[in-house]
Amino acid sequence: MAEVQNHAIEDDPRQVRLNKRSALLEAGAQPYGHAYDATALTGELAERYAGLEDGASTEDRVKVAGRVMAIRNQGKIMFLVLRDREGDVQLFCRVNELGDESFASMKDLDVGDWIGAEGTVMRTKRGELSVRADGWELLSKSIRPLPEKFHGLSDKETRYRQRYVDMAMNPDVKGVFIKRSRIISAIRRYMEDQGYLEVETPILQETLGGANAKPFTTHFNALDQECYLRIATELHLKRLLVGGMDRVFEIGRQFRNEGMDLTHNPEFTSMEAYCAFSDVEGMKRLTEGLFRAANAAVNEGDAISYQGKTIEFGGEWRSVAMTQLVSEHVGEDVTLDTPVEQLRAILDREHLEWDPSWGAGKLVFVLYDELCESEIVNPTFVCDYPVEVSPLAKRKPSDPRLTDRFELVIAGHEYANAFSELNDPVDQERRFIAQVEAKAQGDDEAMEYDADYIRALEYGMPPAGGIGYGIDRMIMLLCDQASIRDVLLFPHMRPEAKQQKKDDAAPAAAAAGAGGTEAIPPAGEAEPGAFAEENGCAGVAAPLPGEKLDAGITRDAALDLLKAHNKDEYHIQHGLQLEALMRYYAREYDSANEEFWGIVGLLHDLDWEEFPTPAEHTLKAAEMLAEAGANPLVARCLQTHNADWNPAVPAPEHQMEKVLFAIDELSGLVNACVLVRPSHSVLDMNLKSLKKKFKSASFAAGCDRENIARGAELLGIDLNDLFSSILEAEKTLIEEGNGAFA
Repeated sequence: MAEVQNHAIEDDPRQVRLNKRSALLEAGAQPYGHAYDATALTGELAERYAGLEDGASTEDRVKVAGRVMAIRNQGKIMFLVLRDREGDVQLFCRVNELGDESFASMKDLDVGDWIGAEGTVMRTKRGELSVRADGWELLSKSIRPLPEKFHGLSDKETRYRQRYVDMAMNPDVKGVFIKRSRIISAIRRYMEDQGYLEVETPILQETLGGANAKPFTTHFNALDQECYLRIATELHLKRLLVGGMDRVFEIGRQFRNEGMDLTHNPEFTSMEAYCAFSDVEGMKRLTEGLFRAANAAVNEGDAISYQGKTIEFGGEWRSVAMTQLVSEHVGEDVTLDTPVEQLRAILDREHLEWDPSWGAGKLVFVLYDELCESEIVNPTFVCDYPVEVSPLAKRKPSDPRLTDRFELVIAGHEYANAFSELNDPVDQERRFIAQVEAKAQGDDEAMEYDADYIRALEYGMPPAGGIGYGIDRMIMLLCDQASIRDVLLFPHMRPEAKQQKKDDAAPAAAAAGAGGTEAIPPAGEAEPGAFAEENGCAGVAAPLPGEKLDAGITRDAALDLLKAHNKDEYHIQHGLQLEALMRYYAREYDSANEEFWGIVGLLHDLDWEEFPTPAEHTLKAAEMLAEAGANPLVARCLQTHNADWNPAVPAPEHQMEKVLFAIDELSGLVNACVLVRPSHSVLDMNLKSLKKKFKSASFAAGCDRENIARGAELLGIDLNDLFSSILEAEKTLIEEGNGAFA
């Protein structure tokens, strides 16, 4: 038995590396070295020796340092690939140059170790620029193996959670964040060249203002005061205009307690800038120059490619009134003078929702927002926003129903929002009061009354132009990245599933002393039987990929079982919908098991009507299924969709379980959207409509948004992709005549 255990230890690459670490310590060596004076980076070497012929050697000595990314041992010769911040270089290592002892030690290196090496520059006969090493030292021993070479790190959730590994394995990912740094530096230089002063304003604020957004709240113990993390920098920056700082800007983090999608993250970076004696026209010129300067820092020329679209930054950018864009799209003249009844008819024709309380301005804005914005490709200043949707902007002198405001739209997304700033304290006070009334009526995104800001305006703020930029979106655009998470170093993630958590401190503690060689289980390994006594399907493992699955119960028997425990027609209908959706996704992922996927979907809420609590939901279903003679695997699979509510049940592992988790709550949100649409159909619903309902916390409040976002994470796809997928699925099922979606 002991011999078997020893083999298991040897087969565990993490334990093998820990043993190597211990052996180094026992020999008096240091597996975690000190400073190393590298004299060259790989990029410099590639440029300096670009003309070095194949097979040629030099007497030029260099010292390089980096992570070992590949090892090829050929007896008395070894080839190592060393990666630093600029790229890779090969180390050509021979026992003759290194000596027997040093060469033997090199054979104990692992991929992932950090080393320093010195020697002369050469190029192999095969054309590989190399350093002929005659000395080296270990700088840091890697205990955890990097992902497998050919597949790298591809799972998105793991990539975002372990960004350090993502960058180590995917040089293009690291390149995006190098570009991010260059873009932000270029923005700072440009703003300073325009005479703006960079300032810092409070992140912890006692009054909510500057935008319509739901805040994060916290408590300031020293003052026993409830505070907010800022949602915008606007009101503090405009106070500085009052104080005589006539050109100011701030690049910083904002925090909005809202949903996540391809272009939104609760913690994000923005830049706001304010210029006294300017207006929206001045902000247009500032914006054109800013984007060109940022683009020049990372790209060549005025044209870039973004997600398959060519974006042209050259020339003067188009400025167009919102009503003109709407008129162009709907094929008839639309203005704020268009009768409300006519605007409502256009909305009905376009299958868009409207509220009887909306005036012409809000109706026009909805038409633009739903129909026009996504069609814009090249940089466009969309101007003349109705005052109903612009609470902080100055009214246009020529038409007080409109505001001096623009949004910069590129490739269907907003990148900047600018105003001729409102500096009338009486008008501003009225608008604050309207926001307070909206908050009292349940709008948790409305601003609060900021008495000090009104006082500041009463001292006099000069006419000014102001603008806010989404820096993360700008970086997405200039680096051709589809998701905001791909330009955030450490995007916020849910905690890892409970059964995957292990104390990573244990290996370090166990091997802290020299000679510590005890076996340590791999981090993330589940405790056997952790939920065995509680989950109703004790010890049942997740299906294996490609395994043929038998439910042990027919589809008709499953439907009869559902009806026996559910009298509410909605619950039965929801089961039928999930069955159809699961069958749809089975045809994509696991066609041989379509029947099994369908039965799991049909029965996923088998016990909900009778046992609607997290502690009992899906656990009671296991008992019902056992009595019906079903395979316990059915109970295990349907229980996984309750994992976020009840840690006693298994988390989703199989693709089927992940799909069920992702679409259960989301299908309910889609159903709610369908009910309020004029057509009462999903066939004319688009992605943007679903996204807007998802972001509105008051709409279908019972649908757990965090659960939906978690489903996208489990599947390793962006939230927008999940939304598009379920819309396509439901539309396809309707077209196929599936009665669950009639």
